[in-house]
Parts: sequence; C-alpha cells; structure tokens
Amino acid sequence: MHPALTKAAFLCDMDGVIYHGNRLLPGIPRFLRFLQEAGKPYLFLTNSSERSPRELSQKLGRLGLEVDETHFYTSALATAAFLSSQKPGAGVYAIGEAGLVGALYEAGLTMNDVNPDYVVVGETRSYSYEKIEKAIHLVLGGARLIGANPDLTGPGEHGLSPACGALIAPIELSTSRKAYFVGKPNPLMMRQALKHLGVRREDTLMIGDRMDTDIIAGIESGIETCLVLTGVTTTAEVERFPYRPSHIAAGIEALVAELP
Repeated sequence: MHPALTKAAFLCDMDGVIYHGNRLLPGIPRFLRFLQEAGKPYLFLTNSSERSPRELSQKLGRLGLEVDETHFYTSALATAAFLSSQKPGAGVYAIGEAGLVGALYEAGLTMNDVNPDYVVVGETRSYSYEKIEKAIHLVLGGARLIGANPDLTGPGEHGLSPACGALIAPIELSTSRKAYFVGKPNPLMMRQALKHLGVRREDTLMIGDRMDTDIIAGIESGIETCLVLTGVTTTAEVERFPYRPSHIAAGIEALVAELP
C-alpha cells in the first residue's frame, strides 16, 4: 500500500483529482471502494460555492459513483459556518448561486439588501453591474466584504471561467476594502473540515492538485499532503514553490495501484 493511504482519514479536492469536468479520472472507483470498505472517514472538498452537497452527490452519481451528500464540504458551507460563528443570525447581501445562498440560510443567516452586516460573494452566472453597484454601496455603508474563496479562475465548459476572486475584485477596487476569503488556502476551511469529520489533523491526509491552494492549506493546517499531477500542477512547477507536499503521485490511479 502506498504510504499516503495509511492515514486514518482523507480530505480530497475534486476537480483535477477525481474528475475533469464530466470525465471521471482513472482509479477513482477503486479509491472510493477502498475508503468505504476500510471505514475511513473522508470529505470531498471544493472551493467552488455554486453547488450544494446534494448537487455534487448527484454529479458523481451521473459519473457512476454513489457518494452520500454528507461526504462533501464546500467553501459556501465554510463561509456560512464562519459568518454564523462571528455573528449568529447576521444579515447578508449575497452574490452567488443556490449553493451559497442555501448554505447561508441553513446556517441561520438572513438575506438583507438594505443594511446587511456582510456582503458575500461567490461564483455566479448572474453577475451584473447592478449587483456590483449595490454591493459597493453596502460596503461603503459599513457591511463587511467576504469572499467564499480567492480563486481567480475555475474550470468551465469552454475552458477557464472567472471565479470568486475575479468577481469580487471590482468591489474591492471601488471601495478600497480588502475582502476576507474563507476557502482554501485559508486554514480555517481545513479546520472546519476536520471538525466536520471529527478527526485529528495528525491522522489525516489532504489530496489535491494545486500547490497554491490544496497543498499550502494542508501544510498550514498541519495536515500531511499528497499532490496529484492530474490537475493544474506539473512536476516542473512544484520546484517554483518554497514548500513541498509530503507525497507526489501521478494521480489517484497510482496511489491505489498497490491495493489488493
């Protein structure tokens, strides 16, 4: 068995690790079977705030994998948990899709476009000048600016699409206020994921394909890391970073190759 798989619990990024768009990557069914048969606690983490855990579960179902929605944790859930811990029942003006808005509601936060405590931005396809203008007005009026994640781009159907970091930039620039980002590489999301699983960081492995989010988030959280090369990072690019993952693998398929 690969040394990385001896850990008791697993946090695993999604796009670039288990699938590319709507294509499942090699070795994933075997990896999932290993986790389930060994009784390993696991969470699939994503910085995307668009989809709810149920929608992510359904997406994997369409790809042939049965994974209950309790095994997914998104930056939307992390953002909602953070805001609820800061100010229970706070008012929020949200720019985002159903995954973000639903997570905010479920955490007991209320939608408020008049005098909210927070302006929260996530990925969305209904971005508009009017929403940017509204957000700027509210932030200048005292609302705190929160981003679900700092990603500038994400994978789309036709290549790269603007992500939360790009969408929130006009609000930051217009207000001279810097947003606080909850998703990876913020260790806060990692600690929330560990709490969600009920496991210790020493017993956990973080698997991801990005050095600047997945791997640094694991390192800064004290979690052992494994970089897979099926996503955005190449072996040559690893050398550009001043930190290194605990393990590097060609992909999940290479990790599970030694399993019985």
